[in-house]
Amino acid sequence: MPGFSKAMPLPGFIGGLMIGVAAAIMLLGNGRIAGVSGMFAHFLGLSEGGAPWMMALLFTVGLPLGAALAAANLSVEARFPTSLGLIVVAGLIVGIGTRLGAGCTSGHGVCGLSRLSPRSIVATGTFMATGIAIVTLMRLAGVTL
Repeated sequence: MPGFSKAMPLPGFIGGLMIGVAAAIMLLGNGRIAGVSGMFAHFLGLSEGGAPWMMALLFTVGLPLGAALAAANLSVEARFPTSLGLIVVAGLIVGIGTRLGAGCTSGHGVCGLSRLSPRSIVATGTFMATGIAIVTLMRLAGVTL
């Protein structure tokens, strides 16, 4: 793909399809939205409602395990900031944003958009616009991660 020498469209398509099917199974099978922040908050005891605690535990533990399995079996290159402080601050900002937005990108972007939720359409548009603006500003400032 021009301009994207390391793009992997087929694995990306398959991964997106798997996420969509998993979200559909969760919604149709359990009547629950597969939102990562909600599951994680329930697992930590920060929220009362939502999925049963055991489901939240398995969901929370399964995410990094699935990523580790994929990384071990596929040629995946992941890059992270080297500053632990930056990672912690970024995580806290994301956590605050998910509480303010009543959900995260997976809850709104995958599950909410598929249900045509007006709240999720606005939230996902906000996520995307903010991400585009921040990356643009970082590139203009010469910051790379």
